[in-house]
Amino acid sequence: MTVAGVFATVSLPLVSIGFMNQAMRAVTAVIGPDLASEFRLSASDLGALAAILFVAYAATQIPLGIALDRFGARRVQAVLALSIALGCALFATAEGYLGLALGRIFIGIGIAAALMALLKAHAQWLPKDRAAAVNGWCVGLGGLGGIMATVPVQWALGFTSWRGVFWGVTAIAIASSVWIWRSVPDRPPATGPKTSLGQETLVALQIFTEARFWRTVPAVAFLSAMNFTYQGLWAGPWLRDVAGLDAGARAWVLGLYGLGMVAGSFTTGTIVSALQRRGMRPIVPVVGMMIALLVVQMLLAARLRLISPLLWALFAFFGSAGVAGYTIVGQEYPPSMAGRISTAMNLCMLVMVFTFQHLIGVILDIFPRTATGGWDPRGYSWALVMTIVLQAIAVIWLLVPRKRDTAPAGH
Repeated sequence: MTVAGVFATVSLPLVSIGFMNQAMRAVTAVIGPDLASEFRLSASDLGALAAILFVAYAATQIPLGIALDRFGARRVQAVLALSIALGCALFATAEGYLGLALGRIFIGIGIAAALMALLKAHAQWLPKDRAAAVNGWCVGLGGLGGIMATVPVQWALGFTSWRGVFWGVTAIAIASSVWIWRSVPDRPPATGPKTSLGQETLVALQIFTEARFWRTVPAVAFLSAMNFTYQGLWAGPWLRDVAGLDAGARAWVLGLYGLGMVAGSFTTGTIVSALQRRGMRPIVPVVGMMIALLVVQMLLAARLRLISPLLWALFAFFGSAGVAGYTIVGQEYPPSMAGRISTAMNLCMLVMVFTFQHLIGVILDIFPRTATGGWDPRGYSWALVMTIVLQAIAVIWLLVPRKRDTAPAGH
């Protein structure tokens, strides 16, 4: 199958789950203030509600990696799309915090293999030097879901409630399940001997014992974790409490955030594939994006209100390099393990997201609420200082040479 054929029959249907993945994370930043008001949620309550999606997401990573390697992306994603539909329906009908949390759990399970299924399918169907570019294009297209969750959702709230928005996503999820089932071909015939479920599970667990995995993954995972932490929740409140923007202006800035993710995904994936075709080290631009993201976080911690829209767009642009990093690390392993290695990386990233989303809420609650009911700008700065320090440690861990290192990711 040609690259164009793979993109049309495999990539695009699977991207529909990525679209909903991005939308379901970003929409909380838009409707978060409404949820906090309607259900009387504190900052830590709201942080936990956003993070619970990632708990469900993370809890399913290892079994989903095994399922992707055994059954392929078509079957796994068609079923998971129905979990998204169920979760959105539960969220739309919630009458309290428990109902909201239950809906987020099913949504988290449903979107849990959005990127992983793409990585798995592309590892099977595409040449190695094309995978990073196509992965970047697909994540860029999926990132449009994050944009749709901003200005369009804010516009839709003028005609319906946030509950109506979730009913709309329910219908989209059902349609995506049908599209994936009818369009995506089953995996290519296996080239090696069949292995038992127990053997595949053991291999999945052994990934976490490998030095080459822990050398690269913390820094790579930090990129996506920062994007998900802020796009999924705290960018919206930051724009309200630090930049002083109203709901409409916040939606536009979050739309720029989504555009930054799209542009970064397209750009980084294309560069990495181009470097691979020339026999060069594809990890170099990813490291550059890591350092640039650190600089942007420092500027945000300084609370530069006038350029905050640009800073959040750059934050998203540089953070989007995480997908290229996933591709580089995954190529150190055979395609038959693509599902398990990608979900292992994703599990580490999701643990970070859950931790950061909740810790930021805890830090904000240390300071007294403002007169308007928001959170003190100082709390946001201290939260950014926390992530700056931790990310800097991860980057140093990646860059410091070791005598017994295996080949760096991407070689």
